[in-house]
Amino acid sequence: MSDAAIHIHGVHKSYGRREVLAGISLDVPAGSRLGLIGPAASGKSVIAKLACGLEQPDKGEIIVLGEDMVGKREVQLGPVRRRIGMLFQNYALFDFLTVERNVAFPLEQRGGMAADEIKAKVTERIKSVGLAGSEQKLTAELSGGMKKRVGIARATVADAELVIYDEPTAGLDPVTTQKIYDLLTADQVRTKATVLAISSDVVALAQFVDEIAFLYQGHIIYRGPAATIADAPDPLVRQFVRGELEGPLEDVRKAQT
Repeated sequence: MSDAAIHIHGVHKSYGRREVLAGISLDVPAGSRLGLIGPAASGKSVIAKLACGLEQPDKGEIIVLGEDMVGKREVQLGPVRRRIGMLFQNYALFDFLTVERNVAFPLEQRGGMAADEIKAKVTERIKSVGLAGSEQKLTAELSGGMKKRVGIARATVADAELVIYDEPTAGLDPVTTQKIYDLLTADQVRTKATVLAISSDVVALAQFVDEIAFLYQGHIIYRGPAATIADAPDPLVRQFVRGELEGPLEDVRKAQT
């Protein structure tokens, strides 16, 4: 656990009577890139929110960047959150702010940079995601794909120690998807940040991350090299990745046992 940027152990999380995470354990080594896949509504985004302290577990241990995230008040979580970049699945942008102000927000919160330094860094980051010329637009005026790219720019602008991407390329065309993953790869190589990436596009994800973990029924049932995920020893994982499943995952799993 000592070299893990994210350490999750024995975590349970339920919403009403629905148990989403059933004692899950997951470590993400510092400086690594881990992909997280699984069926819809399996709890992948919940793991991301728990790692950021946006939600609290019902039970279990969560240590992020050496800080215990469980039972902390909002004011106590501030310092560690400033070390984390987060791309939310639903964008979570400030619709009343311009693209430029949205991307600048993490730098302004962190402090220590002059206004002209922030502007230069923000301008470069907006250009890198293909949105040059959109700096003064309100995010409410943007398409879903453009909002996604603003979210990526905001998540990466501060060179955070840990970056969590929840569906970074959802809704983007294949060419833009490749450009985004090229950008994220270059960023991670430069900053040596730890990355946790959640995506439904397993093929594109596998070219970005080192390992992929499969979340199913509240547990990580498989974890292995991204390059060989399509040939994983677990038949359920193979069929999920290859898109060969017939019927609900639960039925497939029962047929295999």
